[in-house]
Amino acid sequence: MKFRLLLAAATLIIISVTSCTSKEEKEKKLAQDKKVRVVEDDKADSLLLVYDPKKEDKWIADFVQNLHKKYAFNGNVLVAKKGKIIYQGAKGWADYLHRDSLKINSEFELASITKTFTGVAIMQLVEAGKLNVNDDVKKFFPNFPYEGITVKLLLTHRSGMMNYVYFIDDIWRKEKRNMKKGVSNQEVMQIIAEKKPNRYTKPDNVFHYNNSNFMVLGAIIEKVTGQRYSQYMMEHIFKPAGMKNTHVYSTAEYEKIPVDVVGHDRNSFRYSVVQNFLDGPVGDKGIYSTLHDLVLYDKYLRNGRLLKQSSLDSAYVGRNKPVNGHFNYGYGWRMFDGKNMDKVVYHTGWWHGFRHIYVRDLDKDIVVIFLGNLTNASLMHLDELYKYLKMPIIRKGAYSGSGSLPGSDED
Repeated sequence: MKFRLLLAAATLIIISVTSCTSKEEKEKKLAQDKKVRVVEDDKADSLLLVYDPKKEDKWIADFVQNLHKKYAFNGNVLVAKKGKIIYQGAKGWADYLHRDSLKINSEFELASITKTFTGVAIMQLVEAGKLNVNDDVKKFFPNFPYEGITVKLLLTHRSGMMNYVYFIDDIWRKEKRNMKKGVSNQEVMQIIAEKKPNRYTKPDNVFHYNNSNFMVLGAIIEKVTGQRYSQYMMEHIFKPAGMKNTHVYSTAEYEKIPVDVVGHDRNSFRYSVVQNFLDGPVGDKGIYSTLHDLVLYDKYLRNGRLLKQSSLDSAYVGRNKPVNGHFNYGYGWRMFDGKNMDKVVYHTGWWHGFRHIYVRDLDKDIVVIFLGNLTNASLMHLDELYKYLKMPIIRKGAYSGSGSLPGSDED
């Protein structure tokens, strides 16, 4: 009897040791496989970003040069098609005061293009089971003064909230607060709870684009994860996508934003914009990036590393009444979704002297990026480029109420 017990015990020990060894080996193999994938991805990313100026698309090069000379576009441009850069260029000044020229790897404040990243982060947390799009904001912030505002309404700009930018700016000026020290998302949430500013309209009543929605989403990301927005983005989006030159810079964390590209406002280089307390909140803005990193962002959204396809499909569905039959807004993405036309997701950006557009034609696998640091109307003159690329024209005024180009007989 004793022998049988000893034999059984010995067998259990052997199984346990074997199991532990097997588990350790599996974990070791998974870690090794991950390292191999990272190395392979780095090589693939390097090939993706290879660009030979001698092979540039001449038509696009001439178009961008004309946009720079005739319409005063100042900034960086990239066009990629089917995983290959067919044009890239840097036009003008990074900082006019110091006559510093832009470089192709210059980091720009992405302004509202940041909202696409916030949307991705929220959907990652949904996939992880840490929140639901139907969760009420009060679940995370019990003292939030508004009823019936969900994560989904924030993502789609249907919350009816006022724009915190104007509200906070008014308070800071009236109360003569420090105009340089950045205010954090959590501080803005506390001020909203205390002051209870009037809403623009009731929840889910109408599409009303404003920064409050994604500032609140940024605060929710911080509350749910226990990390700063900047930490979460670095660990879960920037690093996994190989975006080595992308960061979140907030004046709530940095006394001076450590980049060299300066925004210039009022259609003149005479007005360079200095960061202030409104550059503190993030989620609605606050991410700085480069042309090449935005190409990688597109790649890793497409290949499923950042989100499952089901999450992307959900994010790319228009959640509002289409404008001119084509233009809509999903979960952090603007979109053009026309009958018998390409599915295009994009976002514009306009903040403190920066003005951009980031366009992803999902059907033709085309990426168009204009990052500008001189606020003017130059990006209203891109129609011929879209036509050349056989893409929809991403400008709402280009279409009639029926969704057709003026003078055309398109459906």
